[in-house]
Amino acid sequence: MATDADADHDEVDAVAPTDKSAPDDRAENGPHDETEANLVRPYVDLGGVKVLPREGLHLRLEVEEGSQRVVAVGLDYDDSTLQVQPFAAPRSTGLWHEIRAQIAEQIERQGGVVTEVDGPFGPELRASVPVAVDGDGGTAGSRPARFVGVDGPRWFLRGVIAGKAAEQPDDASAIEELFRSVVVVRGTTPMPPRDLIPLHMPKSTQTAI
Repeated sequence: MATDADADHDEVDAVAPTDKSAPDDRAENGPHDETEANLVRPYVDLGGVKVLPREGLHLRLEVEEGSQRVVAVGLDYDDSTLQVQPFAAPRSTGLWHEIRAQIAEQIERQGGVVTEVDGPFGPELRASVPVAVDGDGGTAGSRPARFVGVDGPRWFLRGVIAGKAAEQPDDASAIEELFRSVVVVRGTTPMPPRDLIPLHMPKSTQTAI
């Protein structure tokens, strides 16, 4: 029989939607805030994030039609793809628990399947996402994807993993290490929570991967 004390204990253990979600070693092993990273290393500066070049890594910038605003960074590596997006967040609370629930609801509404698991960065979603067919609103099968997120100091970094690292999560260490290596540049400009931290093209084509 549950007692009032048991109920109080359950409430303490429960995860609030505003709690921060990040691996215990985030400050040491990433994803890093710019104040924590060794910026002497040859990072590619993309505005809201910095990425370390490495052999076999291909970088793509995803641009919004119309505004031509860069909205995401795509990294192709080791037969996998990692899409990253940095967002502004409150100083003392996190976004991932709430955003994760919204992503799961959206995928299920589209007819996909979602499972939440405890991954290397904390809770993540492993999903089978319907692939839309252009024009007729139908779908052509589905593709596996992993949705990961880390709450940092005044920022939230979301990653979407596809390819081998989504199909074979046990063999995903290379793409997970790539996510860890991303540096988030929050800046000092006041921004509402959930606003995308501005991204841009590399300042010099010589620094592009």
